[in-house]
Amino acid sequence: MFTGIIEEVGSIDKIQNGVHSAVLHIKAKEILNDVKIGDSIAVNGVCLTVTSIWENKFSADVMYETLRCTGLTGLKIGKHVNLERAMALNGRFGGHIVAGHVDGVGKIIRIWKDDNAIWYNIQADKSVMKYIVQKGSIAIDGISLTVAEVNKDNFSISAIPHTIEATVLKERIIGELVNLETDMIGKYVEKFVIMPQKENGISKEFLINNGF
Repeated sequence: MFTGIIEEVGSIDKIQNGVHSAVLHIKAKEILNDVKIGDSIAVNGVCLTVTSIWENKFSADVMYETLRCTGLTGLKIGKHVNLERAMALNGRFGGHIVAGHVDGVGKIIRIWKDDNAIWYNIQADKSVMKYIVQKGSIAIDGISLTVAEVNKDNFSISAIPHTIEATVLKERIIGELVNLETDMIGKYVEKFVIMPQKENGISKEFLINNGF
């Protein structure tokens, strides 16, 4: 479990491509202080397991399904990535609940400046858009952000200078793909309330009949 507060920007040092999988070697510094093999690290919002550790880098296996569903497939040597260790129970919860399980990829279609903020307009598939609500939370490449505006097939966020400088947002350009993870609360609501009643599920009729 993660919070969407990026701890460090690392860089891709090596990529070992398999037939349908890959092993990423990622340069880092700050996050390696207390990381051990088997720990989870979110790389651009994708939860990966540490398989090896060196003095200034770590490696993680990426299976085919992860490559297929995320923007990790587009990584190249030297590319910067957002890094966040799994949430510690004794730390502050500064963002929102991020699982590191990407729902899909979005495409940046517009970037513009508004005083001290930078706006990013992102196009996404309807399977992702249905969970995005105005003023709700979303993780973009693992960054916890607030949705400022929602349209039929795209949405916008506004980022402050600190967020931009502390993450890979500063390098993002129009046309690039980003990993998207919507707020998990919406998915649970759909599962137990909106979907037709199945077994012990909750339907609209069930709620009405019980005074809701």
